[in-house]
Amino acid sequence: MRFARPATAAVLATALFLAACAKEPEPAAVAPPASPHTGHSASGSAPPASPLREGERFVEVGLKTPYTPAAPNGGTDEYRCFLVDPGLTEAAYLTGSQFRPQNAAIVHHAIFYRLSPEQAKAAEQVDAGTAGEGWTCFGDSGVDGQTAWVAHWAPGAGETLMPSGFGFTMPPGSKLVMQVHYNLLGAGDGGPGSDASGMQMRLSSATGLKPLETGLVMAPIELPCAPGESGELCDRDTAVTDVGKRFGADSAEQVKQLNQWCNKGAPPKSGNTQSCDQPVEQGGTVYMAAGHMHLLGRAIKVELNPGTAKAQTLLDTPQYNFDDQALVPLAKPIKINKGDNVRVTCTHDATLRKQLPQLQKLPARYVVWGEGTSDEMCLGILVMAPE
Repeated sequence: MRFARPATAAVLATALFLAACAKEPEPAAVAPPASPHTGHSASGSAPPASPLREGERFVEVGLKTPYTPAAPNGGTDEYRCFLVDPGLTEAAYLTGSQFRPQNAAIVHHAIFYRLSPEQAKAAEQVDAGTAGEGWTCFGDSGVDGQTAWVAHWAPGAGETLMPSGFGFTMPPGSKLVMQVHYNLLGAGDGGPGSDASGMQMRLSSATGLKPLETGLVMAPIELPCAPGESGELCDRDTAVTDVGKRFGADSAEQVKQLNQWCNKGAPPKSGNTQSCDQPVEQGGTVYMAAGHMHLLGRAIKVELNPGTAKAQTLLDTPQYNFDDQALVPLAKPIKINKGDNVRVTCTHDATLRKQLPQLQKLPARYVVWGEGTSDEMCLGILVMAPE
């Protein structure tokens, strides 16, 4: 499946294709949860992997040398990319994955991007020119050209199995960028400690498997300070400038671009709920879905052709929990055609800032799309087989 997007969308490296968007009416107030999500699941032993299917094998990739993160630019987050090599000499399919966050207290999420052999050489140069393990990579892989999102992990996810007969193509010589988002808000006086996370890949050498792709649908965030909150960062322009300071000019530009496309050029309208409609350029069949927000997230929904006789729900999480973000199979695969419309809608709640230990000591802010744990996202993740 492919979504339409303007040619200038290069800064939106985490999205496939974006186009015109719409907004939903403001919802009624949502009662605080009995147990606000904490922001990180406890570490501990991962459950054993499912038995290998015919033609599959396990391959381990990850950090051989532990890395100690350090948030740049006065922030509390670091995105660090590491080049990992599954050692592929023949074509294979990635049919499952199990990420293992070695230091779960600071690992916010991880994404694996497939690199062509040429991109892998470029990544080696970036790595060699950067001190320490890996390189800083807010927002994307830090490698030029289109990279393919083939696996990810967020709190609550265990082993992820692709549907039988499907997988992400892994050509000979291809490597992976492992992007890890380190959240240092709760690091404490002793520092964050080091991390040596990795992933167990499930690779298949079987022939005739159908290739998969990851489709991402995004909406802007325009969440004002909660009633009774005040401070310099409650001003939207100041908050956007702060995002650019912490994560780079592309991050501030991303806030601008998302609003331009999703509001059809109209000024941003603040509120708890935002949504974005994205036309489909190339069809396919969706098999799995997940939603990603940060600590202020309340609800996320991804719909196909909403408001029409063809309306279907791809994902509906009315009570979002940061610690439960597993990619899950749809009850029944859903076909998406060229010309269809996909809408993602997210609701956030600024009052959670005073309830969550990680956020309580931070200054109040107008929240926009940003890479930090104290910022927010609205991201629908769809795994599909293209036509």
